[in-house]
Amino acid sequence: MNTAAREKKGETCVICDEQKDKGIHLYTSFICIECEKDVILTETNDPKYKYYLSKLRKVTKPGIVS
Repeated sequence: MNTAAREKKGETCVICDEQKDKGIHLYTSFICIECEKDVILTETNDPKYKYYLSKLRKVTKPGIVS
């Protein structure tokens, strides 16, 4: 395994688009711990709330594979 592959770890968060090690999976998407906390603590009247909604629209329910 080359060194570039070893340095890149974790998954890409659908909200902040950064590589993170810890987080949750929502269907097939990954949300890092920091963004999860921000989403949970953001009030609906906060301008960041609309930003989070737009990012979370990327999360799609996987289709049924038969």
